[in-house]
Amino acid sequence: MIDTHRPEWLALDWTAQTALIEGARDAQPVSGLTHNFYRYPARFSPAFVRAAIQTFTSPRDVVLDPYVGGGTSLVEAMALGRHGIGVDISELAEFVATVKTTVLDESEVGALEQWASGVGKAVHQHKPSIYFADYAERGYYKYLDDPSRWRLRRAIEQALGTAIGLCSPRLEAFARCVILRTAQWALDSRRKLPSVPEFRAMLGEIAGQMIAGAIELRRAIENHGAEPTIRVLNRSAAGLETDDALSSIATPKLVVTSPPYPGVHVLYHRWQVDGRKETAAPFWIANKLDGAGLSYYTMGDRKNPELRTYFQNLRTATSSIVRLCDARTTIVQMVAFSNPSWQLPRYLEVMEQAGLTEVFLPALAGDRDGRLWRSVPNRRWYTYARGETPGSQEVVLIHRLAEHAAMRPARPDRLDQPLHPPVHPGFGSSG
Repeated sequence: MIDTHRPEWLALDWTAQTALIEGARDAQPVSGLTHNFYRYPARFSPAFVRAAIQTFTSPRDVVLDPYVGGGTSLVEAMALGRHGIGVDISELAEFVATVKTTVLDESEVGALEQWASGVGKAVHQHKPSIYFADYAERGYYKYLDDPSRWRLRRAIEQALGTAIGLCSPRLEAFARCVILRTAQWALDSRRKLPSVPEFRAMLGEIAGQMIAGAIELRRAIENHGAEPTIRVLNRSAAGLETDDALSSIATPKLVVTSPPYPGVHVLYHRWQVDGRKETAAPFWIANKLDGAGLSYYTMGDRKNPELRTYFQNLRTATSSIVRLCDARTTIVQMVAFSNPSWQLPRYLEVMEQAGLTEVFLPALAGDRDGRLWRSVPNRRWYTYARGETPGSQEVVLIHRLAEHAAMRPARPDRLDQPLHPPVHPGFGSSG
């Protein structure tokens, strides 16, 4: 019999453990709320995030995701009446997460519905379009001038012109996200490109779906009374504990995240066209800037010997995250490895060095290594060791502060108070 009061075991009832396990292994397509605003690589299952939030937090608690990506954790936190903080080094991730967590009022929904009904009329091969010269000069149009793609590029430009014409940063950002999602459908990893009429039809369809998702999110929030506060920060998790934007937040009750996977090639920032040709077009569409190459977004080159840079960066970032937590905080991570036989022990060693101790679900005591694993059969990644791999395994790692870390004093400038308005950071300027 398992002693659930031992430090390494989580004292959760069977129902909570089952919800976590089933949520992690949920294989249903991502749907609901604003989750399908953009297909962010390696994104969370909303069912898993929902189960983690319900298990480890209460309404009005703070949920932190230091690698927020597409914002799944923030959307679920909002829908469950929790405050949320999302952090990501990618401007594209910041854009997507911000739009997905924007609560639209009735007048904004009406304006977007009117825009959606008319945007298709602006998309036509014989109509003029805006040429975004600054982005073109910086290489964001790369591979889009090809004879097979320039018509789609022109359609995107025409649609962006209508978004800018909305004359509201919030509405423009939402419309840009609709165009971003449609362009992703049209260009990313497509063997056969759609025609301009097909693009136009899909643009209207996706706009309708996204507006419906935004309404669904608002209604979910209304069920919990006061609107929760969400902050999305475009920065590295390293040094997060010194960020003035977090100086007055309550201690996060839950850190739930999916950091970059060691040794696994995931294109977080680019699309692939015509085979493996990479385009930074999503940043242009979102009116954002691409930071750097792949290693910038993945904490280190996957070809680096023993992934030294990755694990150094991971330790630095995790140490900062730990300084925002206390003994009541649970840290839940979903991670995959190109070679788990040595990378998983190294990963766990870094967590320990940062001041964390791993805890386990008693319900999994007799399974494999006692950890919560899930298969991802339909995802194709590229690893530094073997090239192309047909599938992957992800593992859920659960940590809490080690005893010596939990007893240290909090940052002197941090006040354990609820988040305060402003409710949401502003969007980028029109352009």
